[in-house]
Amino acid sequence: MTLALNRRVVVGVDSSTQSCKVVSVDADTGELLQLRSAPHPDGTSIDPKRWWDAFEQAGGGSSAAGEGNVLALGVSAQQHGMVALDRAGMPVHDALLWNDVRSAPQAAALTEKYGASMWASEIGMVPVASFTITKLAWLHENRPELAARVEQVLLPHDWLTWNILGRPAEATTDRSDASGTGYFSVHSSEYRLDLLEAALGRSARVPRVLGPSERAGVSPGGVIVSAGAGDNAAAALGLGVAEGDVVVSIGTSGTVFASTAARIADASGSVAGFADAAGGQLPLLATINGARTLVATAHMLDVDIERFGALALSAPIDADGLLLLPYLDGERTPNLPDATGSLTGMRRANMRPENVAQASVLGLVCSLADALDSLRRQGVPVRQVILIGGGSQSPAVQKIAADVFGVPVVLPAPGEYVALGAARQAAWALDGDFPQWKREIATELEPSAARDWAVDVRARYAEQRGLIYGV
Repeated sequence: MTLALNRRVVVGVDSSTQSCKVVSVDADTGELLQLRSAPHPDGTSIDPKRWWDAFEQAGGGSSAAGEGNVLALGVSAQQHGMVALDRAGMPVHDALLWNDVRSAPQAAALTEKYGASMWASEIGMVPVASFTITKLAWLHENRPELAARVEQVLLPHDWLTWNILGRPAEATTDRSDASGTGYFSVHSSEYRLDLLEAALGRSARVPRVLGPSERAGVSPGGVIVSAGAGDNAAAALGLGVAEGDVVVSIGTSGTVFASTAARIADASGSVAGFADAAGGQLPLLATINGARTLVATAHMLDVDIERFGALALSAPIDADGLLLLPYLDGERTPNLPDATGSLTGMRRANMRPENVAQASVLGLVCSLADALDSLRRQGVPVRQVILIGGGSQSPAVQKIAADVFGVPVVLPAPGEYVALGAARQAAWALDGDFPQWKREIATELEPSAARDWAVDVRARYAEQRGLIYGV
């Protein structure tokens, strides 16, 4: 695709766990004009400079320079990552990412010290190993000489925005990303620097929190840079999520979230009461084990992902009693950082490749259905599921999703909705009005009249989860 010279162009950046994607979009219509991407290294910690390398490789640098009629740019990125900088603006340690679970003991200690009720009522969430505050506590306890050098703490999207703007004296963030740190109160929209200092063992500067349509600044190339957002909040913007819509995203991780005005305070820790990027709330549950559950099972079966999908589709819909509890890399929801997966219901007669493949699909979708139920228990309305992410394109997932979730499921036209949301925010910052871009629906799925099988599978999933993991 080429950029038309007579268009007003905005750019959205999605700096995810796996890659950096840069989309160029018509500011007036939301039409995708160009998509470029570059990979990130695998792993749970990373030198932030690798994010910048990928950003430039994907064309972000030329966009920030104003090439191709670019007028505004917005950055979204994976949430929670700890970017701890010294006085010179250099990282004292590799950035610890959301999926790095080494800080699980610190998360438990912080919860015990202050109480789950305090965290839920005053911050909006109960600490788990994903959140930034636990990673700062890990640094303080395990590398105190590095913690003593920390002058400023940023998140991945903050760090990229700061670099795009030429590293100004004051870094910025937005409410959605700040809400995932553990030291920002969603309810009061203020930092709790006392909690940050208690975790890190010293005070540190934090970025200024911008409003949804506020500008972070102007790049040296003359491009307006918007506030930016966490990845899920940006996806909600890109999708145009309305009340009653719940987004289920199957990517590297699994996420289940909704945009709502309701205040969320879940002392159980299941639902994180994050902020969205439009001034409301974004109650969210995340699973560490998303689409990579299917990839790992395909590797175990020694088939590619296409053959894996065909195997799953050829199996009985309930996998003849087989079921995978997919906690392959530990888990965040439920909070089981040290867990491993379990294949249950094994009999000599059902130990067939197609049943193992379908058991993996069932386990993935059941784990997300559990998250959907947790939102319901918090009073979040669930009218329909918007299914996105690479895993949503699996025909085996689509075949069972509506029955397992128990509500209609819609799949938007394939797209980079996190990056699109960042571009939409850039257009908002450019013009001052929220862009009214149309969402295209590719597929609509309805629960079948005979979905008793799904009820039975979910009951077995809950039973085995309780027996094996105690949750």
